[in-house]
Amino acid sequence: MDAPRSRQKVAGSALTTRHFLLLFAAMLVAAAGNTALQSVMPAIGRAIGIADLWVAIAYTWSAVLWVALAPYWAEKSDHHGRKALTLLGLGGFIVSMTLCGLSLVGGLHGWWSGALTFVLFALFRSIYGSLGCATPSATQAYLASKTRRAARTSALSALSSSFGLGTVVGPALAPLFVLRFVGLPGPLFAFALIGVAVFVSVLRWLPDDAHSRREGRGAAMSYPSIASMATGASVRAATAPRRQRRLSWRDPRIKPWILAGVTAGHAQAASLTCIGFFVIDTLHLSPNGAEGPISIVMMAGAAGTLAAQWGMIPRLNLAPRKLILWGAVIAAAGLVMTMVARDLYGLVLGFGLTSIGFGFTRPGFTSGASLAVPTGEQGAVAGVITSANGISYVLAPSVGMTLYGINPHLPFAACVVVVMALAVAGRRIGKE
Repeated sequence: MDAPRSRQKVAGSALTTRHFLLLFAAMLVAAAGNTALQSVMPAIGRAIGIADLWVAIAYTWSAVLWVALAPYWAEKSDHHGRKALTLLGLGGFIVSMTLCGLSLVGGLHGWWSGALTFVLFALFRSIYGSLGCATPSATQAYLASKTRRAARTSALSALSSSFGLGTVVGPALAPLFVLRFVGLPGPLFAFALIGVAVFVSVLRWLPDDAHSRREGRGAAMSYPSIASMATGASVRAATAPRRQRRLSWRDPRIKPWILAGVTAGHAQAASLTCIGFFVIDTLHLSPNGAEGPISIVMMAGAAGTLAAQWGMIPRLNLAPRKLILWGAVIAAAGLVMTMVARDLYGLVLGFGLTSIGFGFTRPGFTSGASLAVPTGEQGAVAGVITSANGISYVLAPSVGMTLYGINPHLPFAACVVVVMALAVAGRRIGKE
């Protein structure tokens, strides 16, 4: 008889299917929870009466901590065990989501002021920024340490796909968790409870690796955003040989690619931050009930990104420079469609097309930078790519919302200018 499915080995790995699914769930719950949070935050901010800009700023400190501490936890996972660091990250996610939910409930019920609500939210969100970043690094390192090098890339790519799936699942489930007794913050508590279930499962069934580690390490992931996690940078970081000298983004081999990635990343981060508020204002929605249309638009964006990265790119077989050029043009067209949309259909179509474009640009600059350096520097270039991804979510959301406060169409128009400038300048990238 065949062995039970939970005891079957993952191809080329010492891990069973159950163990892989535990690692997958640890990544999935964070991605789903964060995108669910993004889908309800614009409505919560409007309901509390806080300025839209402060909703974006509340995420900034968390993004800074994520970028700064993800490499630290990646290193610590090599010394203290990957299971322990996975649990640390899950614990940070659970505590952060719970406390953020409580702070928002208090603000919505008038127990404290709107300003204090978002000060508390930013403080509690920083728990996730500082601890939650341990999970991606640790889970990838755990899988890498249990998998033969020949099979490691495909295994890690499968694990990283949990983020893409989470960006669809989160907005899809968020409206279901807006319950009467907690209101709009309901998804935060729901995903915190799901996180508890995953935490207990990992604690109970994932073997401890503290004293039996093989080669394999984690990589710092970019700050959570819609369908932007699985770039391949972390996969290469976990599979490449170690390197002594740190690679700088100023290295002429990769500088044009990194600048292209940062440019596109800022446009994507700004448009993503503004889209929830734009849905509310375009459709003239009240805060209560706005989470449904916002989730639909965000799901369209996630689906667009996944369609580009999982469906179109493998079939089109475009070179990195072409991915950036076509991605920039497609994103610009989508941003224009989003900006002029007057109904939900137009918003879904426009933001979905925008996300297809950004779904091209990120693999474009990632693969371009990767191909620009030899095998021995793949881990180093992956670290630079990861930092470039995360940096986009430090200032771009606040700048986007500042422009939004002047005119709701302005941030999208600015993003069009940015990506079209990238399309023009990108024609010289990678040419001898």
